[in-house]
Amino acid sequence: MRHGDFSELAAFIAVAEAGSFTRAAAKLGLSQSAVSYSVRMLEQKLGVRLISRTTRSLSLTDAGQRMLRNLRPSFENIESEIAAISALRDKPTGTIRVTTFRYAATSVLWPVVTKFLAEYPDIEMEIIVDEGLTDIVADRFDAGIRVGEQVQKDMIAVRIGPDLRMAVVGSPSYFAKRGVPQTPRDLGNHLGVSYRQTTGGGLYAWEFDRDGEELQVRMNGPLIMNDGLMLEAAALDGIALAYTFESQVAHYVEDGRLIRVLEDWCPPFSGYHLYYPSRRQHTAAFALFVEALRYRS
Repeated sequence: MRHGDFSELAAFIAVAEAGSFTRAAAKLGLSQSAVSYSVRMLEQKLGVRLISRTTRSLSLTDAGQRMLRNLRPSFENIESEIAAISALRDKPTGTIRVTTFRYAATSVLWPVVTKFLAEYPDIEMEIIVDEGLTDIVADRFDAGIRVGEQVQKDMIAVRIGPDLRMAVVGSPSYFAKRGVPQTPRDLGNHLGVSYRQTTGGGLYAWEFDRDGEELQVRMNGPLIMNDGLMLEAAALDGIALAYTFESQVAHYVEDGRLIRVLEDWCPPFSGYHLYYPSRRQHTAAFALFVEALRYRS
């Protein structure tokens, strides 16, 4: 392959992924006219149109979609290999992109990242907080962080934290008005803050398990939210019960601002895992990051 061919293919992939010549040019550090010329030359050599252009938008032709689908994995492998070779220098370098949700980011990831970056100053971290289940392959993340049961079977999963437990909590004023539930079935007479799942948009059912008996309860209540801190605020203000991570509200329970109920119905479950594709070639920087996060009980 000639150098010009490689540049033209890279320009096409950038345009196809960005959906814009302008954004592709900014990503590649080239002028818009240079990117447009490269794509046009590639189309002329192939004798087929890859991108349909209008004054307002662009879209891939069938041939363009096929080329993108087949080329993208190869270019990702080339980029990974170049990054791996660069990492063979005296100091590990490169950018590590990770997606996670807020509580995992603050409780597990951040304490490690602060020490990791101090030890390896030439490594950059990009952390994207997203409450949904991000497709790390499609969105080109190096790794994601989720609880073990959410990790897909075709991913490599590395445990990075202890087991977790959920907790049902409410304020003393709430229980003074409505009483204390003795089993999950009693929650039908209580108000609870419902969590709107980012992925799929459904309302999360509270899950309980005791001695092999599993129950799911969908709560009635005045509030629907998609943020853990707001769930806590609603419970602290006595508006409704909240169902959240035990460790996230432990300090409120200790100081009496919240009361925990149904504890024997909330067993531990698999904690946080870092997950990543098994087929991707990773850099030395990423390998160091995985080892820094690995949980050692």
